Amino acid sequence: MTAIAPYLSTFLREHLPRERRASPHTCEAYAYAFQLLLCFAAQRLNTNPSSLELEQIDAPLVLAFLEHLERERGNSPKTRNARLAAIHAFFRFLEYRLPSVLDQARRIHAIPVKKTDEKLIDYLTHDEIQALLNAPDITDRAGIRDCAMLHLAFAAGLRVSELVGLRLDDLKLLPQPVIHVYGKGRRERLLPLWKETTVALRAWLAVRGNGQHLELFLNARGVAMTRSGFEYILAKHVKGATRKQPSLAKKRISPHVLRHTCAMHTLQATHDVRKVALWLGHASLQSTEIYLRADPSEKLEALAAGTAPVLRRGRFRTPDKLLALLSSTQKDARYAES
Repeated sequence: MTAIAPYLSTFLREHLPRERRASPHTCEAYAYAFQLLLCFAAQRLNTNPSSLELEQIDAPLVLAFLEHLERERGNSPKTRNARLAAIHAFFRFLEYRLPSVLDQARRIHAIPVKKTDEKLIDYLTHDEIQALLNAPDITDRAGIRDCAMLHLAFAAGLRVSELVGLRLDDLKLLPQPVIHVYGKGRRERLLPLWKETTVALRAWLAVRGNGQHLELFLNARGVAMTRSGFEYILAKHVKGATRKQPSLAKKRISPHVLRHTCAMHTLQATHDVRKVALWLGHASLQSTEIYLRADPSEKLEALAAGTAPVLRRGRFRTPDKLLALLSSTQKDARYAES
């Protein structure tokens, strides 16, 4: 029997960050996936997580874990697939280091991902996003920071990890205000900033102060802002903006909705999906097609460019006597049964 702990430690601390150059966010997500898996396995096998052995993490246990995620934890198929991707990656790592697990790995690799629903994205209208941007109280330090974060998250279409990961030297205000973004898959992009966004950022830099942390946005304790911290800030200001824009109450607004809003407004302004992909840092246009499906104006243009079919006037045809007899017989039979 083989202890799982040494191999899992090497996978998370050396293979992912050094050999695969995975981002800290990916390493964190994979570590959390195995935290859930090992706790589930330990409870199921009545042992401690540190005492688990590699051979115990077999295909039936992984399938039971995935079912546990959806049924008991209430996770979506998309989250279930993300946890499975971490398990698949770990067993691919083991195949070249521990030949004895080849058959076990093959069975786990055979577990398929689950198809997910392709729902339309949520985004905010011009009035809704304006109400949200106006929500922070810019008479105090926290409000100035919140205003700058909301402006930048929307204007640059940033993922929340990109927003909280920005450093002071990623922002250049002269000669042209731009932000240097390190995105998903280690793709970098330079984005120009609107005048309003630049004004909000200058206001924040004026009150930010000089601390030991180099991140652009700091929390109340003076350390780097976290994902959950920005989610809390967003929820607070959505609640305030709803009083002036009641339609916000009908929408579920997350940090990613600000990114979707930026993409939709860019698409409606440019009518060019390639520019949206460049702005968001997508690796391919396939990821950007979701905005085409959500924008009705794109379909209206296609409808206007085409010609509606002309319907030919038809003539009433007398029904066949035999078929009419059979139809009436069926009706009589149903009536007799009732």
